Amino acid sequence: MSPLSTQPKPLVDHRIYTIALRKMPEFLEVFHHLAMPVLLQTLGHPLGFYTSLVGPQNQFVHLWGYDCLADYEQRCAARDSHPDFAAYLAASGHLITAQETRLIRATAWPAAHQAPSAPTSHAGRAT
Repeated sequence: MSPLSTQPKPLVDHRIYTIALRKMPEFLEVFHHLAMPVLLQTLGHPLGFYTSLVGPQNQFVHLWGYDCLADYEQRCAARDSHPDFAAYLAASGHLITAQETRLIRATAWPAAHQAPSAPTSHAGRAT
């Protein structure tokens, strides 16, 4: 079974960690071995993981879906009080230089699975 969630969620925790220069491999190892077991147990399956390609560098992004704000608060409290989470915090503290946490919500969008038609260009035509 995939460790990623395939179910859309109305509330998404969008986290961006800026990692110290040349420390991304070490951070990913620490995150994989110390954070992920706790996060899978307390937060459930993530929506995705990303690293920066263009724009600000050395950033690790992870997304977690929730049903509502109460669900978010309950699962985060479980994560924070998990006895093994402190080991991750201790091992990663020197690797993370900044953290952003955003809660974003799903937005209704017409024809969400279809791109809008591009307007027809009339450039170069005589009128």
